[in-house]
Amino acid sequence: MSHDNEKAIRAAYQVAEEQDVAGWIAAFTEDGTFTDMSLPLTYRGPEELGRTVEVYAKAFPDMHRELERFYVTGDIVVVQLRLQGTHLGPLELPSGTVPPTGRRMDAPCCDVFELVDGRIKRFDCYPSGTVIAAQLGLV
Repeated sequence: MSHDNEKAIRAAYQVAEEQDVAGWIAAFTEDGTFTDMSLPLTYRGPEELGRTVEVYAKAFPDMHRELERFYVTGDIVVVQLRLQGTHLGPLELPSGTVPPTGRRMDAPCCDVFELVDGRIKRFDCYPSGTVIAAQLGLV
């Protein structure tokens, strides 16, 4: 089962990489959540989950998630990764919109997933907001 859960998460990253909003939403349970812990902001259910892919695809059209390590225990999958991309579009945040800086980010991140029947029920994303802000020249 742990191999299947890792495969499900790898597939979810792939649809995000392809900016496939419908595929991303389909990776979640009907009541699934995505929380960006650096903001913090939680997206809930099919009507909000696609927004996560749209916001980051707009701000970082070349966004890449460099997957480094997977840790799987039953229905919990933890992933160490790097968020990489060039800030070429507006980045919409709860505090306001950050205009494009043209700068590149390569920031550490840790993602924690809880799955139910191979679909994501809860996704907590822990990006290094301070590293991202520094790399984009915001601090």
